[in-house]
Amino acid sequence: MATGQRTARFEEQVLAHLDSAYNLARWITRDDAAARDAVQDGCLRAWRAFDQMQGPNPRAWFLAVIRNTCLDRVREDRQRAVEDEYDDELHAGAAPEDARPITPEDIAVRASDARWLRASIDALPREYREVIVLREIEELSYKEISAIVDIPIGTVMSRLARGRDLLQQRMRFAQERFRR
Repeated sequence: MATGQRTARFEEQVLAHLDSAYNLARWITRDDAAARDAVQDGCLRAWRAFDQMQGPNPRAWFLAVIRNTCLDRVREDRQRAVEDEYDDELHAGAAPEDARPITPEDIAVRASDARWLRASIDALPREYREVIVLREIEELSYKEISAIVDIPIGTVMSRLARGRDLLQQRMRFAQERFRR
């Protein structure tokens, strides 16, 4: 295949997903500059391996490359804080919040809530954080997440359930502390 055709195909099938790649990298690395560097390195890796692309679709393949690049960087940079262990005993179900009317005050509160939610997701252990980001934010299927993270679909579902439970528990705990 001619270089121009390969480049056009790469741009169409892979580079079209740069926003998703950065989003995933940002959640994994927890740092804007590191995420940008990881995406750049991941793009180079993807370019070199483009002809050997595997997976359910180009987006899933590219996000797997980005994820692996991020994990390599995180492993190289072990001075990051140790993530919390998952504790089954801390989980309890909760009813969903009632819908609130939209007022200017609510908009301000929701902006604050969005920052709080992002911080809560960011505090999750990586294995839960990445599947939550891929499913809830990037809206990928279980099959795509399975290919990206290289785990069985059942493990994807288990991590999602545990991650959601842990996120809900932490948010509820933070709310209770705030009310005191």
